[in-house]
Amino acid sequence: MRLRPSALLRFYSLCGLLIQGSQGQFPLTQNVTVVEGGTANLTCRVDQNDNTSLQWSNPAQQTLYFDDKKALRDNRIELVRASWHELSISVSDVSLSDEGQYTCSLFTMPVKTSKAFLTVLGVPEKPQISGFTSPVMEGERMQLTCKTAGSKPAADIRWFKNDKEIKDVKYLKEEDANRRTFTVSSTLDFRADRSDDGAVLRCRVDHESLNSTPQIAMQVLEIHYTPSVKIISSSSWPEEGQSIVLTCESKGKPLPEPVLWTKDGGELPDPERMVVNGRDLRISFLNKTDNGTYRCEATNPIGQNSTEYVLIVHDPNALAGQTGPDHALIGGIVAVVVFVTLCSIILLGRYLARHKGTYLTNEAKGAEDAPDADTAIINAEGSQVNAEEKKEYFI
Repeated sequence: MRLRPSALLRFYSLCGLLIQGSQGQFPLTQNVTVVEGGTANLTCRVDQNDNTSLQWSNPAQQTLYFDDKKALRDNRIELVRASWHELSISVSDVSLSDEGQYTCSLFTMPVKTSKAFLTVLGVPEKPQISGFTSPVMEGERMQLTCKTAGSKPAADIRWFKNDKEIKDVKYLKEEDANRRTFTVSSTLDFRADRSDDGAVLRCRVDHESLNSTPQIAMQVLEIHYTPSVKIISSSSWPEEGQSIVLTCESKGKPLPEPVLWTKDGGELPDPERMVVNGRDLRISFLNKTDNGTYRCEATNPIGQNSTEYVLIVHDPNALAGQTGPDHALIGGIVAVVVFVTLCSIILLGRYLARHKGTYLTNEAKGAEDAPDADTAIINAEGSQVNAEEKKEYFI
């Protein structure tokens, strides 16, 4: 059967539209990141499709699904959805070897493809702290190492002591034998101090595969150190007849027990009044003979330490006398006042004596022959300009 020219023209036009439409179609995919052991969903979409087939293939270019038909025998790979506009599959129990570039193909003329990269995150193993041997002696150098393997990309390790981050640490990253994951370690180097006893060290591993929930290894420090000793008195002003308790406060690891009390370098002289109970020394009915230096000594397997307390027993009667008026002090004040008053009177008298009147400093010639002072002044008036000022008045 031969087609008429008009029908043949319409046929060619329709074929051209189909070819042009198929050439404008492109599959759309997205990169996927999944944690090792998880499930990856790969989706390929086409906005407009004229019944053209879609296909997913793995990094080895093996076909996984062609439309809704499974091509690779792998129980982990399943079909999620298949239509003319979408082909979605899932890969469960993802391993590191599944990582790579997956291809979605649209079988037009020519075939159009879109790539989706599957990234598999290696989960770091639970960290372990090594290098700690308990107990540690004060002053010893400690090197603690925290290590974790299997992370991809390499995990981050941070140290904390009692929730405060330690910055000065060494960090090392090594590639594992599979050449995919990393082993990461961090070393903490410090000298043991008694203040570190009971401190909690935490090694924290952060990684994007952990969903903001870091993995933590913990180590409690036990530091042994020599005792520190301090004596606390129950009275700041011990008096005769009273009692006093001296407490020997000792700290150390291991805890020193018991403590040793001595007086002036020897044993306690009066065991009946001086009774030791644990760390307490109680002295009853104090008197002047109890004055002296009391020493407390504490010892543990690491070493020993001691401290001293000087006891001075006061006379309550002397103390009562000091509470009344201090007559010696009052007498001294009165004497000073009297002395100052007498000095003031003497100085005032001398001042008045020296300023009783005004004398002539340069008498007139012939004044020595005058019978009296008034005549001398009158005789000097002619030759002295300010004779009136040189006149002396007697009171």
